Amino acid sequence: MTHASSFLVRLKPKTDARPIRHGAPWVYANEVVTDRRTKAIPPGAIARLQDGEGRDLGTVAVNPISKIFCRMLDRDAEAVIDRAWFARRIAAALAHRETLFDAPFYRLVHAEADGLPGVIIDRFGDALVIQPNAAWAEVAFEALAGAAQEVTGCTTVVKNGTGRARALEGLEEITEVVAGEVAGPIPVPMNGATYIADLMGGQKTGLFYDQRPNHAFAQRLVAGKRVLDVFSHVGGFSLAALAGGAESAMAVDSSAAALDLAMQGAQAAGTDARFATRRGDAFAVLEALAEEGVRFDVVICDPPAFAPNRQALDKGLRAYERVARLAAPLVAEGGYLGLCSCSHAADLSKFRTACTRGIGRAGRASQLIHTGFAGPDHPLMPQLAESGYLKALFYRLLP
Repeated sequence: MTHASSFLVRLKPKTDARPIRHGAPWVYANEVVTDRRTKAIPPGAIARLQDGEGRDLGTVAVNPISKIFCRMLDRDAEAVIDRAWFARRIAAALAHRETLFDAPFYRLVHAEADGLPGVIIDRFGDALVIQPNAAWAEVAFEALAGAAQEVTGCTTVVKNGTGRARALEGLEEITEVVAGEVAGPIPVPMNGATYIADLMGGQKTGLFYDQRPNHAFAQRLVAGKRVLDVFSHVGGFSLAALAGGAESAMAVDSSAAALDLAMQGAQAAGTDARFATRRGDAFAVLEALAEEGVRFDVVICDPPAFAPNRQALDKGLRAYERVARLAAPLVAEGGYLGLCSCSHAADLSKFRTACTRGIGRAGRASQLIHTGFAGPDHPLMPQLAESGYLKALFYRLLP
């Protein structure tokens, strides 16, 4: 990697440097002096960041083609970003996860919150799936992956270079095995259930670890109950419900491949006799179930990000309201409705308002009984609101 002092980036003279000094991780393009010299810095290069008076602020990764011009890597302006530097950051992240979990299935690195901006690493036993979602991580991928293997002892590494974040950084999409081998989907134990993670063809890294505590809360509601899991992916809430003693569970998703993995998970846990899947557009299936007169004791909807950015916020909130309006009539009296959002742009207050309005429009009275967030292997960076993306609201629908 390039030594920090090879390039220099300076804030504009009137730009307030206090947020950076107090821990803010990003510097936007409109906050820095962008002359020919800085515009010529190659995407992913390492630079020294200074305030408008020339005082050092730290070592940053630079991408002149991104709105996020600088990502803070180290408060030390003399830091060398090499394999040993990566190893120290990953070791600190690993210590936290090993405190939390007794099995090696978790998010190992959660980007800025773990001091590795734009880097996601999920661990599946002996395999690591690394998402280098920022240009600097792409440039440094060999050192990053080598350090991750060194620290964890994992022999298999998958590079998952897909998603909207990479496009914003000017990076191409690529998924490949860079170390070891992936013989097939991997069984993942979580909350007493078994999930089947497809590391090469699944969404994101193959499994969503962030919902683990919300699956666990849902398990407290489901003993002997009929459960509907909408936008189920590989069976997140439905397989957890079966492990929690549900009488039956139905998973609804538009992906046949995801539902097949969900069924494999149920079979692996011996709960497939109580499990059913239904493929289709979630909104259409919700409407069809209402027409069929079907009711469930617990309904949980965990859709994709309807509001991935501020421009999509209003449309996304209408979609969340529609989910709540269509799901509420399917809940038996005194039953429970869980509604989730992984949208950065829709904060908790806006999401809660949309959901509550949708339930009301369905003619149902409700109590909000629980608010859940991502698990502690997805730490929140206090200075970066975007890192607190996941919300889960559980309502009891009154008789």
